[in-house]
Amino acid sequence: MRRAAIVLGLLPALLAAAACGAEQPPDRPAEAAAAQSAPVSPPEESPPEETPSAESTPESTSEELPSGPRTVRVADGLRARIDWPADPDPLLKLMVDQYVGTRRAIAERERGYGHNMEMDAEIQATEWIREFVDKGQTMRGLGRVYNLKVASVVGKGAQINACVDETGIRLVSESTGKAVPRPPAWLGAPYGESVIAHRGDDGVWRIRSYAESNERCTR
Repeated sequence: MRRAAIVLGLLPALLAAAACGAEQPPDRPAEAAAAQSAPVSPPEESPPEETPSAESTPESTSEELPSGPRTVRVADGLRARIDWPADPDPLLKLMVDQYVGTRRAIAERERGYGHNMEMDAEIQATEWIREFVDKGQTMRGLGRVYNLKVASVVGKGAQINACVDETGIRLVSESTGKAVPRPPAWLGAPYGESVIAHRGDDGVWRIRSYAESNERCTR
């Protein structure tokens, strides 16, 4: 009887701990990847810190990219402001596309995202998206991507950095339309985002992995 009483006394605490774990807000893809493995470096060799020269950057594509701020519709009730630099490098589109694509996947209840991604990046993005979709959560509001830059290009590898401000985004329940309690910390302040890109044998650049960013981002 005494042992049964002890177990019954511990049961509320165990249930509370399990509930807290279930409500843990999702990490961003780079944070989740860092927790599972060592930081990912660009293929072939680590990128230098200096800005890449004109000779090292990929050839321009036929698609003409905008310059200056542009606001795009992501999904119903969700928009993104992209602050393109003057004369943007075509590689920057990888960063912008993955931002818009992953947020659209959440808003439209898709099960993943993999456009212009290699397997590791697609897995990271898809797992992150499903954290929201499986909980019946969606996004509303206005996000911003700025300070877009190609940090380095080494052979067939490149690192692309950006700042993201999602303080204008609300995470809401699809069933009630109300804001989700205890939203993720990354919705409360601007943060840095980095991706490692790789140029395949077909000449196409794709995101190989998300990486932890050292960018210091402010509004």
